[in-house]
Amino acid sequence: MSEGLRLFLAEDGADPERLDGLTGQLRAELRRLDVDDVQTLPGGAPPPGTRAFDMQAVGAILVLLGQNPEVLRSVVTVVRGWLGRSDGTRRTVRLELGGDVLELSEASVAEQERLVDLFVSRHGT
Repeated sequence: MSEGLRLFLAEDGADPERLDGLTGQLRAELRRLDVDDVQTLPGGAPPPGTRAFDMQAVGAILVLLGQNPEVLRSVVTVVRGWLGRSDGTRRTVRLELGGDVLELSEASVAEQERLVDLFVSRHGT
């Protein structure tokens, strides 16, 4: 289970600075867990002569999970807590691991729990 979990954050109406701040907050929370590492995913280089800004790269995090199968559930719990602390603005986090994708946003708690259980059971062994 040493694969990397990719997280892609989004918030409705967020500019790059806001999204960068939110990403930093979540990275700091994830670093408190028993993960091997938490990194910013690099974005692609802008075309020569431009100052393009890759919004997806700003909200992208790579979490190296290590060998503990419970770490994935801990990461998802932190992500759900982060989502719940929005100020009423819609946030979304897309999790990608081993070809599977889980997108968390405005689903009910019961729906999120069911999806999380399925996602973790596929990757937690």
